[in-house]
Amino acid sequence: MIRMELHTIKVKKEEEMNMIMGQSHFIKTVEDIYEALVTSVPNIKFGIAFCEASGDRLVRCDGTDDRLTELAAENARAVNAGHMFIIILEGVYPINVLNAVKNVQEVCGIYCATANPVTVIVAETEEGRGILGVIDGSPTVGIESRKDKEWRKDLLEKIGYKR
Repeated sequence: MIRMELHTIKVKKEEEMNMIMGQSHFIKTVEDIYEALVTSVPNIKFGIAFCEASGDRLVRCDGTDDRLTELAAENARAVNAGHMFIIILEGVYPINVLNAVKNVQEVCGIYCATANPVTVIVAETEEGRGILGVIDGSPTVGIESRKDKEWRKDLLEKIGYKR
């Protein structure tokens, strides 16, 4: 019988920061995601960290902003699950870069892309740690009204995503 422990790890970031968390499979992940981000948005501010699951088993990190890179590394170290990566973004939405990140050859999948508070659910066995999923934000409280729908459409227009 394999014994398993469950852990919950709260991602540390400032409220206005966005993040993308996913799983990858190769040491070149950091370089390739870095290139995808800087070629998607001019002057983008981000930090990326990747948990290497074999070999030296280090948290590999890089970015265009030292503070964001350190924050990404701190979060990756806290989650400490094989081949996971985290990108901390400032001044840009995940929607601006998500397809570029998903198209990186090493990326296997995305757990979340959000500005919400995130808790990562991690399983640990004698073989290592893996992400089971994430809790991204709070539960809903109702269904949008006509007024809520108008507000949503106005917001999207205001921030440049509609009309």
